[in-house]
Amino acid sequence: MEKFGVLVVDDSSFMRKCITKIIEKNPKLYVVGIARDGYEAIEKVQNLNPDVVTMDIEMPNMNGIMALKKIKELHDIPIVMLSNYTEEGAKPTIEALEAGAEDFFLKSELIKQDVDDKVIDYFINKLINIVESKKVQKQCLKINMDEMVNKRVLNNDKPNAKTNIIIIGTSTGGPAALQSILPNFPADLSVPVLVLQHMPPGFTKSLAERFDTFCQLHVKEAEDDEVLQSGNIYIAPSGFQTTLHLRSDNRVSFKITDSSNDNNLYKPSIDVTLNSAAPIYKDHLLVAILTGMGNDGVVGCKSVKENGGHVIIESENTCVVYGMPKAVFEAKLYDVQVPLQDVLKEILTYV
Repeated sequence: MEKFGVLVVDDSSFMRKCITKIIEKNPKLYVVGIARDGYEAIEKVQNLNPDVVTMDIEMPNMNGIMALKKIKELHDIPIVMLSNYTEEGAKPTIEALEAGAEDFFLKSELIKQDVDDKVIDYFINKLINIVESKKVQKQCLKINMDEMVNKRVLNNDKPNAKTNIIIIGTSTGGPAALQSILPNFPADLSVPVLVLQHMPPGFTKSLAERFDTFCQLHVKEAEDDEVLQSGNIYIAPSGFQTTLHLRSDNRVSFKITDSSNDNNLYKPSIDVTLNSAAPIYKDHLLVAILTGMGNDGVVGCKSVKENGGHVIIESENTCVVYGMPKAVFEAKLYDVQVPLQDVLKEILTYV
């Protein structure tokens, strides 16, 4: 069995021991080395050539964001940041994702005494999936892009109804993928955009604020009972479920509900949102499913297709993790599959 080497970077000896213990419980992973600050991390990446790096953000001498940027300049190695669960921790985490980190995980989730085995499994699977997808990406670079599957073109099935809303669903690798799409929406876009990004509670507000600084459209976190407006990009708040409701005046508004008693793993859940949106917008709904772990979105896309809507999925060769798009692909619930750099162009053909 192939094993993947992990470089653990943290200035806390306690955290290094915790993370090492968690990683070495899984037979597919082993700790290839440790580093105590950013300078040592750069040196260890060069000397040890790990398959993936877990990187603390706050460290002396050189912090994790600076180290991330240096490593990404020199090596094509995936990096998962370890973040603090605070509003102050959210902003540098978003900065790290913007600088090229594949994903992040909350330290507090890994070190609490009553930590759930599901949380540990999710962390481990995140590392494994990111490494395996990176290896697949390198293989995909050799594949002729003309062989990409495009059902809409093959069937000569051009959209026959104007799109009235764009919904984008993503998870692992999403913030970086969104950077290639959201800032490039034209300033005169005539429909609202709703983004569902899997994140811990408190992080989507910082994500929205950051995108609002460099997007041509206004970006904000969605609010309960807020009416959707054309030309806005809404980020569904993490820790809650976001559904769409048709009002008596024929306008559509958000319903943001507390999901603390919700057994759904994903909050926000792409499935939950799409199931509410599909009957309202029918063939005027356009969905894009981007990189992410798991299969959230496949049930919702079934509802979208049953109501005449359209679905774009990201290709395996550009996904950080080809999980969510793969689930939709295998269920044959998509219209077109394209690499990330072509997703925006494809979206705009429907608007």
